[in-house]
Amino acid sequence: MKKAVKGIKVRTKNADEISPDTSKISGLWQRFYHDVAPKLSKEASILGVYCNYESDFTGEFDVLAGSDMLKGDGDSVMIKGGRYLVFEGKGIMPQIVIDTWSKIWEYFSSGNPEYTRAYTTDFESYKSDSEIQIFIAIE
Repeated sequence: MKKAVKGIKVRTKNADEISPDTSKISGLWQRFYHDVAPKLSKEASILGVYCNYESDFTGEFDVLAGSDMLKGDGDSVMIKGGRYLVFEGKGIMPQIVIDTWSKIWEYFSSGNPEYTRAYTTDFESYKSDSEIQIFIAIE
């Protein structure tokens, strides 16, 4: 599963993403679709990579909006190999991304989930305009 992804990134934390005044991820994706996506071929995969976790879901982390086929300048990150738990969603963007992350939070905050998050590299894979897969690294 190891894969290089290039694009643009921000550093944020979940507490900041709750409020539109402090949220950075929505602006990141707006910049990506305005500045980066037009440079991509139709075959390019669009990925959102979460990495460089300070600690767990309460700490800061990096989010990179990018592609595995982007050339030229930009930030880059390597999706690490390992075990991933995959969550899928279908529907209208960006609501389906929010809903799928809600499922992830619900799963990991349930009393005793079968798997434990590794907080290494997690990523979103945009399969189409209405379908997403979110890969969560597990121990």
